[in-house]
Amino acid sequence: MITFITGNKHKVIEAENIFQIFGVKLEHIDLGYMEPQGTLEDVAKFGAKYACQELNKPAIVEDAGLFIKALNGFPGTYSSYVQDSLGNQNILKLMEGIDDRYAEFRSVIGYCAPNSEPKVFLGRVKGQIAHEERGNLGFAYDPLFLVPEVGKTFGELTTEEKNQFSHRRNSLEKFINWYVSQDDE
Repeated sequence: MITFITGNKHKVIEAENIFQIFGVKLEHIDLGYMEPQGTLEDVAKFGAKYACQELNKPAIVEDAGLFIKALNGFPGTYSSYVQDSLGNQNILKLMEGIDDRYAEFRSVIGYCAPNSEPKVFLGRVKGQIAHEERGNLGFAYDPLFLVPEVGKTFGELTTEEKNQFSHRRNSLEKFINWYVSQDDE
């Protein structure tokens, strides 16, 4: 059983589906905390350590962001705030006339157990910013994030399809593989 700290129900659904593949049960707790300014790794480490100390048991948190090359990595670590304040249409306006549409989603899992330092696991998926929103599945930037190999945006993919290769799948898989290997030691 893994305790996942998040207030985002979409992340819980994605994580539950991914953990199920590996036969790991997930407990969800919404434990709000102030996020420090810094990298995704900084936020994940801080959150995992805070949750572990508050609950006195191992916990994971996840922080993710959309990094757009032509915008110098914006919105990056501010993705959630930018989503809430600007939204997808304003991201598209910022991208008007820009040919290089490379972007990547990054996800960092922070894990901490009592009396230990937090560990982080980075996952990423490469793609492009579409020229318009496509699809009504997923959440946040999903309708903008085009995966060229698939020819669809995350917003056009079901949770199951997205979970085959998403940034969250990559970081959770790295974490689960590490976590399961700890039982062997």
